[in-house]
Amino acid sequence: MDVIFILIIGSIIGSFLNVCICRIPRNESIAYPPSHCTNCGMRIKWYDLLPVVSFINLRGRCRNCESKISIRYPLIEILTGAIFVSLYIKYGFTIDFFKYVLLSVFLIVISFIDLDTTNVYLKTTLPGIVIGVVFVIIEYLNGNSPTQFIYGAIILWGVLAIIALTTHSMGWGDAEICLMCGIFLGTKLSIVMLILSFVLGGIVGGMLVLFKIKSRKDMIPFGPFIGVAAIITMLFGSNIVNWYISYLIL
Repeated sequence: MDVIFILIIGSIIGSFLNVCICRIPRNESIAYPPSHCTNCGMRIKWYDLLPVVSFINLRGRCRNCESKISIRYPLIEILTGAIFVSLYIKYGFTIDFFKYVLLSVFLIVISFIDLDTTNVYLKTTLPGIVIGVVFVIIEYLNGNSPTQFIYGAIILWGVLAIIALTTHSMGWGDAEICLMCGIFLGTKLSIVMLILSFVLGGIVGGMLVLFKIKSRKDMIPFGPFIGVAAIITMLFGSNIVNWYISYLIL
């Protein structure tokens, strides 16, 4: 029952994230006006806003003008619910669960906006950084050292900042995402995330060039690779670190 409840809550939050992804690049309010069809402007009724279910019921079309609704909307709802459930299975109802749920929410919004626009907006990274600092303070109040989270933020931001300054192949927005992730993940997991993001970016970027979907001169947003790497790290980062340590010992 807990898993079903978290899946439902996650998909509902995913529905809200769709609004954020759509409106933030347009500099529109995420609260007003209420959800409406982008084609005909008709306000969407509450029963047509049910995550995934409404999309299936409407057969992917607006009830009023019958324009197509992007399949990405239910996919983001499913993705958000699946990530929430995975984090719950991994951490249970702990502070780490809530911390990583919030980080994943920011990463989903940032990644899809970056994918659409190749831009990272401070209004999406700054709240995440602030919330990360709040969790660092909570760790300190619980008697844990905040040093690892500070180091994690410095390491990730520093590496991306150097790349942005020297090669211009990445932007300051990518450095902001890494700063946010470092505050949440701490030193060891930050290093795992950084390596994974470069590996994923290299593999996918290489395949896009190989199959001539992109040229070497085309800009490929790096934010989604950071997002995917961070979520993998939240779920499996500790296992990767333990495996690497055991490998060194052997």
